Amino acid sequence: MTNGWSWGYDRYERDRERLVEALCTLGNGRFATRGSAPECTADATHYPGTYLAGGYDRRASVVDGRRVENEDLVNLPNWTLLRYRCRPDDGPPGDWLTPDSEDLRHCDVRLDLRGGVLTRHLLYLDDHGRGLRVSHLRIVHMGDAGLAAQCTVFRAYGWSGAVEVASVLDGAVVNAGVERYRHLEGRHLADHRAGFGPEGVAWLTCRTADPGLGLALAVRTVTRPAGPAHEVATRAGTVQTYRLPVGPRRSATVVKTLALRTTTDRPAGDPRQAACGEAADAPPFSRLVATHRAAWRRLWQQGELHVPGEAGRVLRLHLFHLLQTLSPHTAELDVGVPARGLHGEAYRGHVFWDELFVLPYLSLHFPEVARSVLGYRHRRLPAACEAARRAGGAGAMYPWQSASSGREETQELHLNPRSGRWLPDHSRLQRHVGSAVAYNVWRYAETTGDRGFLHSAGAEMLLGIARYWAGAVAFDPSLRRYRIPGVVGPDEYHDAYPDATGPGIDDNAYTNATAAWVIARGLDLLGELPDARRAELREGLLLDDAELDRWEDVSRRLFVPFHQGVVSQFRGYGDLAELDWEAYRARYGDIRRLDRILEAEGDTVNRYQASKQADTLMLGYLFGPEELYGLFARLGYRLDDETWRATVSYYLRRTCHGSTLSSLVHGWVLARQKGPDAWRYCEEALLADVADVQGGTTGEGIHLGAMAGTIDLVERGITGLEAGPEGLKVAPVALRELPRFAFTLCAGGHRGVRVRVLPGRLGVRVPASPQGPLTVVLPGGRRLAVAPGEERWFRP
Repeated sequence: MTNGWSWGYDRYERDRERLVEALCTLGNGRFATRGSAPECTADATHYPGTYLAGGYDRRASVVDGRRVENEDLVNLPNWTLLRYRCRPDDGPPGDWLTPDSEDLRHCDVRLDLRGGVLTRHLLYLDDHGRGLRVSHLRIVHMGDAGLAAQCTVFRAYGWSGAVEVASVLDGAVVNAGVERYRHLEGRHLADHRAGFGPEGVAWLTCRTADPGLGLALAVRTVTRPAGPAHEVATRAGTVQTYRLPVGPRRSATVVKTLALRTTTDRPAGDPRQAACGEAADAPPFSRLVATHRAAWRRLWQQGELHVPGEAGRVLRLHLFHLLQTLSPHTAELDVGVPARGLHGEAYRGHVFWDELFVLPYLSLHFPEVARSVLGYRHRRLPAACEAARRAGGAGAMYPWQSASSGREETQELHLNPRSGRWLPDHSRLQRHVGSAVAYNVWRYAETTGDRGFLHSAGAEMLLGIARYWAGAVAFDPSLRRYRIPGVVGPDEYHDAYPDATGPGIDDNAYTNATAAWVIARGLDLLGELPDARRAELREGLLLDDAELDRWEDVSRRLFVPFHQGVVSQFRGYGDLAELDWEAYRARYGDIRRLDRILEAEGDTVNRYQASKQADTLMLGYLFGPEELYGLFARLGYRLDDETWRATVSYYLRRTCHGSTLSSLVHGWVLARQKGPDAWRYCEEALLADVADVQGGTTGEGIHLGAMAGTIDLVERGITGLEAGPEGLKVAPVALRELPRFAFTLCAGGHRGVRVRVLPGRLGVRVPASPQGPLTVVLPGGRRLAVAPGEERWFRP
């Protein structure tokens, strides 16, 4: 399946084709194209798709008798489509060939991770012994974010004649890549116009329905040998048909070069004119590939992670998809972190809390991209403040699902495929997403030293979220503590109490603890701001001393429930019934989607101590033991190693891992504890997408948070690495299955700092520069300096 820097598949299997398409997607941070077969349009097996970062459209649908609105990441016109058939001199024309043709004898797909090049090889052989070998090479240019190209070579064996080739630009596409969404409106493109220009360029313009994003695609088709094209402009696209002579020693080549422009591009201009000009003037394919590979080489130098063995190859694939979803081009765009990448239509391309798992890597390697992602949240701060106001609160209430505007995009209904029933969706009550935004702001500033961002846009977000939490609490005189009612935690399964008439649970431990942390950081931030900036913010936010006194009180007296000597997931969790896990595993096998199973049985997961994914244990993912125990101490609770280990053990037995993030978090927490089962969960996180452990979901789009999280698990989880004002802190834990690895990062003003881990040793090399030494803080507080141009080894 894999070899070094190559990821591939050596045979064609219809059942896994959509998985191949997702894992072989190519992108550059601005747009991405699924690794689909050029010969095919969308059907039950194949799903071509091209997606523009931030390219959303809102449409209304009628679902179960209700009108609902959804904003979707739009599937753009298909620029890759290339139809072909053989026209032998000694026989009639053959059928149009695809990987599904009976004459297919071989098909293999190879993704070159080092250079970002996708290759497909196909061999067809008919009953008369006539063979045709077809090779497709495709790139989405990492250097020029508006270009992509595809080169197809035809070689005939045992016959002479011509290959008839139709180069198609197909705008008759819809969003239909997720079966669960089949009841929803998927027609997002309108006002198609198509035509031809000089230099073999075909063009297509269209727009989305709302908010009316204008799109222009221009494709230059060049053949060798050169020949005339029969050109037809259809209602929603173009077709250029060629007849190219081929023979045993005579090949034919077709190159399609795409230029993509939109009405949101800067500087502004006519998208069609710009696209046609860029397509016509684009370099030849060989030159495009060379400059594309050079751009990828620079990316790998800055984002390097080297892990030997199969785990390293999977991690390299994960990093490849992270870098082509959020590349340096992202820093120029107004986009967030799409949970499923730019690889498909699952989750409608929405932004959830996945930057929590993505930003640690970006902050260490591509801080400009990390800052841009935070800028997406800052530009939607007014929408978050308006949402809080509409909910009767104050401050900033960020949505669980976000897209173009920052309004709440979480669906009101969701389909249970097992029962066929549409059910109310209360996941918008995951208010903890605001804490994730604040956490990301703070950690980014700590990691990069970017206090300028923290004191400007970062302060506005963090203080707005702190104000929201301080206003969302209710004081309980019987507990003499503040409580947060009516939320949903990261678990997602528990969205109400059994037999309750309304949604939400009370005092989710993760939500309450992180809310207290956010408020405390808000107070810390106010304390460190320059006097003028502090005064400006307090005046603009009308923050008086009385409100800040309340923040202090709430941050120290938020309620966190316990039961049976462990932290409770939420108040009343310990009173729920125990589930017969073995009986359900015996009956259903895979019980990751336990919520769907129980609902189909007429039951509800709300009755049981059963979690979809890490909830309380997320606290151990975000905070090291010292910080976590200090947070609880500030709240007046004693949390120590014994209690935390008991808490981890308690929830491990009650989690079904219905999310790819669950194995990641459990693996991280157990690795830091040196738990014996750590690798089991780490390995499942590594395989989540490549083995499609969720049962068909990867074909709808990768799980970007889990992919990025596995990289971060190696770089920070195993090493205990934290970059901050004190220097580079390290506290490695041994994981037998990953005994050695290396990576580079940015730290202490240095770029290209190399960290190497070997059994029992850790090395740090600082590249030569005019900067001062880098401080390395070892366990126990030992401090050592590594001078520029020097490498030092430690035994932590």
